[in-house]
Amino acid sequence: MRTLFEIDTKDYDISLAPKIRPSVRAIIIKDGRVAMVHSGLYNYYKFPGGGIEANETHEDALIREVREETGLIAVRESIREFGRVYRIQRCEVDDARPFVQENFYYLCECDGQGAQRLDEYESTERFTLKYVSAEEAIATNREATAPSAVMREREARVLEILMKEGRRCGASQ
Repeated sequence: MRTLFEIDTKDYDISLAPKIRPSVRAIIIKDGRVAMVHSGLYNYYKFPGGGIEANETHEDALIREVREETGLIAVRESIREFGRVYRIQRCEVDDARPFVQENFYYLCECDGQGAQRLDEYESTERFTLKYVSAEEAIATNREATAPSAVMREREARVLEILMKEGRRCGASQ
């Protein structure tokens, strides 16, 4: 899978054992809009997705995470690689340890929608599915004062790449 970009904040203690968390992210474009998870608590957007569990394939994790966070049912046969973002920063919960995350982005289509199955963190953040233009999500993420500035910028940069590559997810589409 191609590397889209890397983010390294260099604000961690390299001598400490890192916390490693690979994850998948779904890029779902429908009618010129991109499906994003919106935090009602902090007003930012993120691609549906999350951590890959032990013995889980990327495809299985993507289907599970999309269903949990949005209720959308991802079509396995439509899943195709888009790119990888490597992120390393100071762990937000474990003092100075490095937090290493490989984010694997996949384009996919969905067929149908059920109910969300949010965990406690996602419920607290009031996650909802919204179809928005890439420009709207980018502007919202860059104006937000919410936690996870690195994550918000990661998503904005992926959206910019989608637009640059001609994916139809912008306001002028």
